[in-house]
Formats: sequence, C-alpha cells, structure tokens
Amino acid sequence: MNLILASSSPRRRELLDQLNVPYRIQAPEGVDEAAVSGTAYFVSRELARMKAERVLENCDPDEDSFVVGCDTVVSIVSGARERILGKPASEAEARQMLGSLSGISHRVISAVAVAHTSTPTRVEAEVSHVTFRKLNEADIDSYVQSGDPMDKAGAYGVQTAGRELIASIRGCYLNIVGLPMMLLCSMLKLETSYACPCASHDLQTCAPGCALKEGCVPD
Repeated sequence: MNLILASSSPRRRELLDQLNVPYRIQAPEGVDEAAVSGTAYFVSRELARMKAERVLENCDPDEDSFVVGCDTVVSIVSGARERILGKPASEAEARQMLGSLSGISHRVISAVAVAHTSTPTRVEAEVSHVTFRKLNEADIDSYVQSGDPMDKAGAYGVQTAGRELIASIRGCYLNIVGLPMMLLCSMLKLETSYACPCASHDLQTCAPGCALKEGCVPD
C-alpha cells in the first residue's frame, strides 16, 4: 500500500507512526476552508474529503496511492444552535474561545477521508464530548501566554497543557487529539497489532449538567 497522509499536523504524524506502516506526508495545497459552511459534522467531513482529493490529484496514477485526509472541528451546541470554533487567529480570539468553553460541554468531530484512484472517496467521522472545568481569567491568560492554543481547533490541546482545562471527556481520546486511529485502521483495512488506548470509546461520563449527554447524534 502506498499510503500518503494529507496533513502537516505533527500530532497526526506522531499517531500514524504508531502503526508501523510506511507512509509519506504531502500537505494539501490550495484548499479553501473558508468556502465550506454548514454543520460541524458536515464541515469536518467535507474538508477531510477536499484535502485527500487535492493531494490525490497530484499523485502518479500508477502508484496506487491511498491518501488520508483529516479534519477536526470543535463545536458548541446550545439547543438547535451550533457554533463552530476553528483555530484562533490571535491571542485575543484564543481567550474568547476558551472563555466560551469554560464550564460547559462541547463536541469534537474528527473526520477521516480515504481517497483512491479506482474507488469513490470514503469519508467517516467520529464524535467525542469534552467538558471544561470553570476557568478564571488567570487560567485562561496562563494558557494563552504559553502559545499552545494558537494552532489548535477550539484553542486547546488535550494532549498538551490544555488537558488541565478539562473536567471530563466521553468518547475517543485520540479523536480529540485529531486522528481516530481505530476508525482509520478500519477504513484502510489494516492488519495491525495497534490497540487504541480508549478502545471502549467510553472513557468517562460527561460532567453533571452536560447538555450533550443524552441522544447526541451527528447532524
């Protein structure tokens, strides 16, 4: 299998390395993320597809390449309304995002697309729920000043110092990092000894009062 990861994310690269499968990295160029709108579930799936297919366009058809595109979206759901949080463009925006996440539950959706020359692009997505603890200004300022929020959807990283902001999670931890590994293995039909550390995908229950706890399904 000629596997290509259509992502420049160091976090996704570190996760894919754990499969011990040869692959190369080719970042997707010219994908207009701002042109995609809709629900968080739709946006993540569409962007993952666009990234995978953009890289596949530049591949030699004779190489029989499988291109993996990924996209992670953070969203806050309030009743029938949804707000998508991307990567903050400034420290002020990072502070605003973290303030909006303080003390509430939100969704993290990571989509995976596998593009191949001879078959239609397959796209799947996984959803995890994250509940933040109540943050004060000092918590937010300290984290923003560390620089960690600036390249991450929702302005935090669960695998870095951002974990200190979290009260509980429900679902796949690696999905929150940005690459649901068991979903990827299933899509690629990989035979591997890799075992997701959260294979049950039910690490913890949401904190009391989580509005997403019951009946949350993809849009």
